[in-house]
Amino acid sequence: MALSLVLDMSSDKGDDGVKELDGLKSDRLRTIQLNVCKSEEVEKAVETVRSSLGDPEKGMWGLVNNAGISTFGEVEFTSMETYKEVAEVNLWGTVRMTKSFLPLIRRAKGRVVNISSMLGRMANPARSPYCITKFGVEAFSDCLRYEMHSLGVKVSVVEPGNFIAATSLYSPERIQAIANKMWDELPEVVRKDYGRKYFDEKIAKMETYCNSGSTDTSPVINAVTHALTAATPYTRYHPMDYYWWLRMQIMTHLPGAVSDKIYIH
Repeated sequence: MALSLVLDMSSDKGDDGVKELDGLKSDRLRTIQLNVCKSEEVEKAVETVRSSLGDPEKGMWGLVNNAGISTFGEVEFTSMETYKEVAEVNLWGTVRMTKSFLPLIRRAKGRVVNISSMLGRMANPARSPYCITKFGVEAFSDCLRYEMHSLGVKVSVVEPGNFIAATSLYSPERIQAIANKMWDELPEVVRKDYGRKYFDEKIAKMETYCNSGSTDTSPVINAVTHALTAATPYTRYHPMDYYWWLRMQIMTHLPGAVSDKIYIH
């Protein structure tokens, strides 16, 4: 009988997602509170998993690295602290979790599934803190896949499109709070050179983007399920609508001058 463990990175032990899962009352499902930025908590989670296995030497089948945070802001509007905060969760959290669980995964010749993003394949204005981390997840996953091949471990990357509307990551209030904090902390020379009008226009564009996208996350769930259970999982999954899929192909396969002209300029 397979046992599923959900490692929740939320600092709120009363998180609705945890309550919903615990409410299933399944003896095949356990939730564990975890901050992927803290090595001691990750190691504690590893020991919890190990002790839950019937035979630890047979290992653990799958790890899905889904913990992530997001923000926005052009390069000159984004503080170094913000860059570091996003990277600590999205990139280093993925690396930390993977390295800690790999001994168990290797024993089972199991699976590692890393949740990246379409923004890990193509960059976008005002999203550099997020894009940097997801490009890093892509590179890390490729290197790991090469290294694990001879050991029988399969590594897949899931690159969701725009599902912001389904995740409720950005409410209008949250966007405005981030924007106000960002403006207040800008160096005076940046505020003077760009002006509030330009800044507000960029925030308005972000609000429009955050209110768009799919509200149906089943393509992402199906991709993760296939990566964990299929005999021959794909290297990359692209759960996204056709607009974003086509844009990603153009931006990754055509000369930059062409894709810049179409989508950026």
